[in-house]
Amino acid sequence: MGREGIAHIYSSANNIIVTITDMTGSETIARCSGGMVVKAARDEGSPYAAMRAVQRAVEIAKDKGIDSLEIRIRGPGGYKFKTPGPGAQAAVRALVRGGMRVRKIEDVTPIAHGGQKKRGGRRGRRI
Repeated sequence: MGREGIAHIYSSANNIIVTITDMTGSETIARCSGGMVVKAARDEGSPYAAMRAVQRAVEIAKDKGIDSLEIRIRGPGGYKFKTPGPGAQAAVRALVRGGMRVRKIEDVTPIAHGGQKKRGGRRGRRI
């Protein structure tokens, strides 16, 4: 049996960042983002970019002996959007297709408890 790791997937509307670490989370094994795999800036957060970013990270992780993962998905959170972006689901599917054993999928989006005031003013963002 090979080593285990954690796949941290940050997914917003504009980008996706995939980081694979060891089980402590302190040592980064592989890292890739949407901007590293697509040319156009508007495509960085897309499901296609997420798929490509995960494929690249999984290749590096497999070379270093990682074969099973815990997945931690994170959206922007705080006073911003609480839901992960469009690339999150595609990223999880690509991890499974890449041959990784998935032990656990967890949502670690930070949720504000009071904290800052949402931007946009009293009447909200006017378009």
